[in-house]
Amino acid sequence: MSTNVPDTDTETHADTDAQPAPQQRRLAKKRERREHSPQSETSGDTDQETVELKVFRYDPEVEGKREPRFDDFHVPFTKGMTVLDALIYARDTFDSSLTFRHSCRQAICGSDALFINGAQRLGCQTQLSDLEWPVRIEPLPHQEVVKDLVVDMEHFYEQMDAVDPFFKDEDVPDGLEEQRQDRENREKIKMSTRCIWCGACMSSCNIAAGGNYLGPAAINKAYRFVMDEREDGDVTQERLETIEAEEGVWRCQTQFSCTEVCPKDIPLTEHIQELKREAVKNNLKFW
Repeated sequence: MSTNVPDTDTETHADTDAQPAPQQRRLAKKRERREHSPQSETSGDTDQETVELKVFRYDPEVEGKREPRFDDFHVPFTKGMTVLDALIYARDTFDSSLTFRHSCRQAICGSDALFINGAQRLGCQTQLSDLEWPVRIEPLPHQEVVKDLVVDMEHFYEQMDAVDPFFKDEDVPDGLEEQRQDRENREKIKMSTRCIWCGACMSSCNIAAGGNYLGPAAINKAYRFVMDEREDGDVTQERLETIEAEEGVWRCQTQFSCTEVCPKDIPLTEHIQELKREAVKNNLKFW
């Protein structure tokens, strides 16, 4: 095959001499793309670069797979490949029983949060080229494993539900009155609205793993509404009472681990500290 390439190029050069300048440029660009394409670079080399994945495996329903282990998968590497891409390839090519969550093409979901090379990350957001190889992929720590890389998120959802994660305003008659929000207030709560419920912050928090604690995700959701000027004052009071309880903001030890792993760059620790100040002000009384 390689001996035919020079002849083809020679013929092409001969043809281009008689072509108009714009067409020559197009043909030149086409040759350049062909010469620098991944296929041409590997056409003479049968050993394509592969990345090794060490994937956590566990299946309580299958005898012989109830003991946790790691399976190795060698996946052909291509530029721009993410951890999720590699997992999908491994599942579709090597082992159809490999189980993990993802909801691609359904907007931002956060369902593919994993423990990748010792850190909580989104599989779809993590480039293989940014990681050390082999890549070690595990389920989120501090949560019960259902199967392989899938963890039980029920406790996480219960914690989120505990802060009533939706807007309430009891002052609006029949919901017909428009509620306005000024630009400064919107900017204040903007980052807190970006939470995608991935659970990475809860998984990284040692306090959440050690006992009852609302956790950074739920407290951030409470922050989003406590700081919203449109919400009714009595509702805000109820939220403050929830977050200042024993399992609320005072359990936070300001480790910043939640902020470090948040894939949406939400300043979670900062929001928790602000709610601590709000809780203090809420309990101050002057006689």
